[in-house]
Amino acid sequence: MTEEVEKKEKKSITGKVVSNSMEKTITVSIQRRLRHPFYNKYIYKTTKILVHDEEMVSKVGDIVSIQESKPISKNKSWILNKVIETSQAE
Repeated sequence: MTEEVEKKEKKSITGKVVSNSMEKTITVSIQRRLRHPFYNKYIYKTTKILVHDEEMVSKVGDIVSIQESKPISKNKSWILNKVIETSQAE
């Protein structure tokens, strides 16, 4: 019996770097827009995710692309894919 095992494609999201004060870890803020079920107004929800940044290349305010990975620590299960846009504030 030959069975083909399909690999799942890893999730990839973009967000804004909120903090880079930890070593090899950044905090990325993900903002999503939802429609309220009763009032039918759009609401913004924000989620903060800890992301592994091996080379420590991102700075606060950068727009980054992150990708799902196996758990790196208790709270980290995302890795930095690439820096899309760098912040101008220095």
